[in-house]
Amino acid sequence: MTHLLVTGGLGFIGSHIVEAALGRGWRVSVVDSLRTDVHASAEVPGWFTALRGEVDLLVGDAGAIPESLLRAADLVCHQAAKVGLGVDFGDAPDYVDSNAGVTARLLAAMAAAGTTRLVLASSMVVYGEGLYRDGDAVVQPPARAVGDLRAGRYDPLDSAGRPLEPVLIREDDPMEPRNVYAVSKLAQEQLARSWARVTGGRAVALRYHNVFGPRMPRGTPYAGVASLFRSRLHEGLPPLVFEDGRQRRDFVEVGDVAEANLRAADAVTDGRGGSFRAYNVGSGTVRTIGEFATDLAAALGGPAPIVTGDFRLGDVRHITASSERIAAELGWRAERPWSDAIRDFASAPMRPAAREPVSG
Repeated sequence: MTHLLVTGGLGFIGSHIVEAALGRGWRVSVVDSLRTDVHASAEVPGWFTALRGEVDLLVGDAGAIPESLLRAADLVCHQAAKVGLGVDFGDAPDYVDSNAGVTARLLAAMAAAGTTRLVLASSMVVYGEGLYRDGDAVVQPPARAVGDLRAGRYDPLDSAGRPLEPVLIREDDPMEPRNVYAVSKLAQEQLARSWARVTGGRAVALRYHNVFGPRMPRGTPYAGVASLFRSRLHEGLPPLVFEDGRQRRDFVEVGDVAEANLRAADAVTDGRGGSFRAYNVGSGTVRTIGEFATDLAAALGGPAPIVTGDFRLGDVRHITASSERIAAELGWRAERPWSDAIRDFASAPMRPAAREPVSG
């Protein structure tokens, strides 16, 4: 029987991985810090109580897992992280320690324990602004200027001042993280690659796109737009859409993402993909943020979104990537129909909002 150790297993995506692994008949252990800028309280969440007899739980830091537990596990699925863009640059030390620092300590402990299989939660943010077509060339534009954003010029522009055409990005294309969270996620990947090379281990990094679904945390500056829109709609308020709402994204349902993790677990167990392999994990369908807000409002029968024209420095305009590699190599594609996923998300339970951010 496969023994899977999930860090961050009480969180949004981690909890669905735990349930999917149990559905396969695997043994599952969970390590979660229950830190209060991620969870509403340090109490074990209610959904987990029904699994108490099936899952071993250790409340603690993913970078300080006992060697005996690591030795007992066949592989580690590392989901624990501080997510989101952050509030300001004062968040930088905590992002670096929570993501890169914890991952470094976890990998060092795995090396000492002889645990050699890893699935890592990464993110599309490692690509930065992504790639665009400029005539016959494919380019990676510089960060958008504040003056352009204030003037409502949101799209990256060519030399003649015309909007560039966004294209799908692939796993081997250049990466240029543009905020501290993105830097910390790329650092996690680089640490995993180095660990695999030095130890002879195998690692898969899954670059998640915009994941949504049950158990997302309620509206918080650290949550994604799906959570923020849902939270406002449940208060009877319209979603507030930044810029002009035409930002391109790929929204993927969390149950599909959990299955991608199990396919990645199979790959590192079977030795497919070499010592390190990265995969984009998206639905394969490009949608705008405005379209997502509109569809969610309609599913809830709530007020139509308001496009505010506001912006955040560090946000990217368009980022969508091809998920063909994971389909070809691991046989994974997102399966949930869009209408079903949106309808279920509209009525699904969400996690209570977390408290204010903590350091350390």
